[in-house]
Amino acid sequence: MSTEINLDELYNNSIKILSDLIGFKTISGEDNSNLINYCENYLHNFGATSFKTFDDEKKRVNLFATIKAKKSNGIKPIILSGHTDTVPVSKSWSTDPFKATIKEEKLYGRGSCDMKGFIACTLAFAPIYSKTDLNRDIHFSFTFDEETACIGAPILIKELKKRNINEGICIVGEPTKMKIIDAHKGCYEYTTYFEGLAGHSSMPHKGVSAVEFATKYSNKLIELREELKKRSPKDSIFDPPFSTLQVGGIFGGIAHNVIADKCHVEWETRPVIKEDGIFLNQEIDKYANEVLLPEMRKVFTNSRITKKIIGEVAGFNRVLNSEACEFVSSLTGDNSREVVSFGTEAGLFQEIGISTVVCGPGSIEQAHKVDEFIELSELKKCIKFLDGIREKSSIN
Repeated sequence: MSTEINLDELYNNSIKILSDLIGFKTISGEDNSNLINYCENYLHNFGATSFKTFDDEKKRVNLFATIKAKKSNGIKPIILSGHTDTVPVSKSWSTDPFKATIKEEKLYGRGSCDMKGFIACTLAFAPIYSKTDLNRDIHFSFTFDEETACIGAPILIKELKKRNINEGICIVGEPTKMKIIDAHKGCYEYTTYFEGLAGHSSMPHKGVSAVEFATKYSNKLIELREELKKRSPKDSIFDPPFSTLQVGGIFGGIAHNVIADKCHVEWETRPVIKEDGIFLNQEIDKYANEVLLPEMRKVFTNSRITKKIIGEVAGFNRVLNSEACEFVSSLTGDNSREVVSFGTEAGLFQEIGISTVVCGPGSIEQAHKVDEFIELSELKKCIKFLDGIREKSSIN
């Protein structure tokens, strides 16, 4: 079935859809079900099948929808992947962050760039894919809470494995100005809680200061940071070339003259290789359990140290002969490969055997900022790219 393509009409539709998507306040940690229902209903209108996966409270939702091939002949499917959540907004926006505003060839709104612009373009193209004699399935993967250590995607990935959806080409549409990104470090986030014994500051030997032990723990992390530098691979493609570690905050205490019974440390590491993350966790856990905790319990036997995993985002590893990168190159004409410092869901798809690439409209320079925007020209580039997918996925 031949389908006449009007790219201008698709571009205009992508702007309309993006405006709708921006109107949903899908800040990380909050209910995103209204946006997911919008996407699901829209895709169902064009014959897509779908399933959802949920968080424990059923408030945050992942959607995986499929426009099936007209004739399946073993060609691997395409997965168009995007996260639906955004970072919070401040009061210093010059426009309403949840209302799309176009000025000077830019569309402003929270999530416009990161990454509702890509999602809008994929939805705008859905009716075209549905009318095309596809030789492969086209999947739409929309997740929750990527911005908070990729909490939603692992739930979806688990379901994909159950359903034996473990091959294909996944295009993660993070803002790269449609350049190919084929690697990034992992991102592991933790909060470590210290529980000691409160008391009067004039009698320090009768209390256990959670703040003091949290400080010792933080100092140990900083020591281990130097060890990570020494472990830097000789052929590292990253800047900096080693695994990084940083203490984001130490929170505890109520007054100058009160021994603090509670304190917590927020910290993260971005490992170049998985083994660095394992090494770091083993060393800091050993220090906490074998050095700090016995010292705390000499005074107060109910003292505790608890490390909570906020999220462990898999790194995205460069693959020499990447089917996904070669596929995208064939559409964009750009054979360059770049690495980035920010994290994505790409490594999670890669881990289950799906060839993956990060490539999408907009610039990371605009992401997370006040007055976030996407250049309209980037949406046009994305629409043209999605049309290339149609051409390469049509029965000849």
